[in-house]
Amino acid sequence: MRRLHLLEIEDQPWCPAVLRDAATDFLQFMIVRTDTYAPAVPLLRSALERAGTRQVVDLCSGGGGPWPGLLPQLDSADAPVQVRLTDRYPNREAFDHANERTGGRLAFHAEPVDATALPAGLTGFRTLFTAFHHFPPDAARAILADAVRTGQGIGVFEATQRSVPSLIATAFSPLIVLLVTPFIRPFRWSRLFWTYVIPLVPLLVLFDGLVSCLRTYTPRELREMADSLDAPGYTWEIGHAKGRAPVPVTYLLGLPPS
Repeated sequence: MRRLHLLEIEDQPWCPAVLRDAATDFLQFMIVRTDTYAPAVPLLRSALERAGTRQVVDLCSGGGGPWPGLLPQLDSADAPVQVRLTDRYPNREAFDHANERTGGRLAFHAEPVDATALPAGLTGFRTLFTAFHHFPPDAARAILADAVRTGQGIGVFEATQRSVPSLIATAFSPLIVLLVTPFIRPFRWSRLFWTYVIPLVPLLVLFDGLVSCLRTYTPRELREMADSLDAPGYTWEIGHAKGRAPVPVTYLLGLPPS
């Protein structure tokens, strides 16, 4: 299936923040509740150990990503970390909630962050969960190149695929939005309004979810991207990690010279 870099509504500056935040809150809720990125834990543990750091800078964090669920799993694997959440459109209320849930271990950068050129003060192993597909090839390559330029490790993890099973699973997302919205925190009346009165959130989640599948990079495409960089000494590990979900997690790990 050929990659199609179609438009995702939540990426657009004109997308109302109330809808973007509701969509990313739903995504974060589902990722944590279904433990989507459990297969990433041993990969992260090994990468952090080899990179020699326990500091993580999470890019494109949306509503907080998988970190409330990953932190205790990394603790159990004897790999505790401190994480700083960042985003181009910071969802500050969701970041505050995630930080409170984790006892202050999910700090956040309050200003917008461009994933292709991080501010000098944001150092640590970089992660992107369910986010790399948002970037066209040149910008995606620039994200990897910025990590290389600054000597930082990077981990890219995607739970979608350009495949029929992934598209079919995504087709059920509006129903799931309707079922779980009352349980999503932090609670917002606006989320209920735009889900049940005027159901734009289920439609947004469906549309952007299907487009996400069609935009996700394959391991071969990730390998070509990494190989195109001037990155002497960097080690790149790329593949699929199978968990309980029907669709495996696609990953890329970039590790600086030791």
